[in-house]
Amino acid sequence: MEAYIKNVIKLGLLLLLTIGGCRHLTAPDNNPQWVNNLIIKFEGEPVGSPPQSIWRYEYKGQFVYYVPAQCCDQFSTLYDSNGNMICAPDGGFTGHGDGGCSDFFQSRRKETLIWRDPRKN
Repeated sequence: MEAYIKNVIKLGLLLLLTIGGCRHLTAPDNNPQWVNNLIIKFEGEPVGSPPQSIWRYEYKGQFVYYVPAQCCDQFSTLYDSNGNMICAPDGGFTGHGDGGCSDFFQSRRKETLIWRDPRKN
């Protein structure tokens, strides 16, 4: 009987570890909800080339979120902490974005990778 109880406990612990490991790891609780929603949206789309990513920086005294362009001649997007688009720092036909934050790459600080699509294309 004692061996049976030990096996049940081991099985229960294994089950808990498995369920805990299935938690959505790409959307940490400390992200704004709109960032988590963006991650979920990207995960529902085909894998990009390069894979989609979201970066956080400090820029002009606030945290901002940078989403690089997926392909040629497309704009990247820079969002404020509330999910409002600030500008397109790069990309487009000229590669210099929309001109709305031409100092972004020189002024940004505290780079943090928030999420990168782990799928392979």
